[in-house]
Amino acid sequence: MDLQSAIRSFLSTLDVEKSSSPHTTLTYSTALEQFCDYLAEYGSPLPEVGQIREADIRPFMGWLHDKGLGKSSIRLKLAAVRSFFKHLLRSGIIDKNPAAMLASPKTSRPLPSFINVGEAARLWDMFDVSTVKGLRNKALCELLYGSGLRIHEALGLNVGQIDTSARTVRVTGKGAKQRIVPLTKETIETIESYQLRRAELGPDDSEQALFLGDRGGRLTSSSAWRIVRRALGPVTEARRKSPHVLRHSFATHLLDNGADLSAVSDMLGHSSLSTTQIYTHVSVERLKEAYRRAHPRGSSITTLDH
Repeated sequence: MDLQSAIRSFLSTLDVEKSSSPHTTLTYSTALEQFCDYLAEYGSPLPEVGQIREADIRPFMGWLHDKGLGKSSIRLKLAAVRSFFKHLLRSGIIDKNPAAMLASPKTSRPLPSFINVGEAARLWDMFDVSTVKGLRNKALCELLYGSGLRIHEALGLNVGQIDTSARTVRVTGKGAKQRIVPLTKETIETIESYQLRRAELGPDDSEQALFLGDRGGRLTSSSAWRIVRRALGPVTEARRKSPHVLRHSFATHLLDNGADLSAVSDMLGHSSLSTTQIYTHVSVERLKEAYRRAHPRGSSITTLDH
């Protein structure tokens, strides 16, 4: 089977059978296009998929590095190539996976940015709740911080999807996995106040989006980023000011106050506890930093090893 046909088949499988998000499909498509560009530089025409060996794939990492890509990007590209060949093996198109033993370059995992509890308390004074836009903006930030939703999960909510009596919301996360997340009393109250005035944003009768943009359509991701950045600007000196910072703060503050790691992982929609454990590292680092500042011998305390 020729390489281009195999790639088209794989991307179609992502769309149809695995219900991957458009972003995931585009990411894999771009990575495999670059893989083809790399192979084309070493020989023409492109090899049949059954002719590709591990030795043909391994230099792809160096090729990407020469193009200026960092370790995280290279890992992502290799993950796409590995998934592609795994699909070919499962489909019986090849009898051996040449990418199975490839090791990705190791990357240091940065600690997530977050705001402290005092900054979170001041955040809610940043909104003019006398206007529908101010109510919308506060409701969005309350939801992100109070429940740890990803921004696309929050923006994908429709009217009626929040169970106000049970104070929960059902969201669809990565891999089309659904989960039920609890909501705070403040989140419910702010969302209810916003919904009473939602019609002022001028939506069409058919528009079901909970969070509306200024023109009445579903609020876009770029607009949501601007809303959060402007709200966080006056209350924190944190370098990053994005919707994800509110999600990070949700997890960090819960674990700081003794929440169960497994429960926080479920609320965040993480597929494994190891992903959530980075927030425990944040908390331990904060304890060590406080110790370094306050204890006479604190300067001898080392940073957390991961």
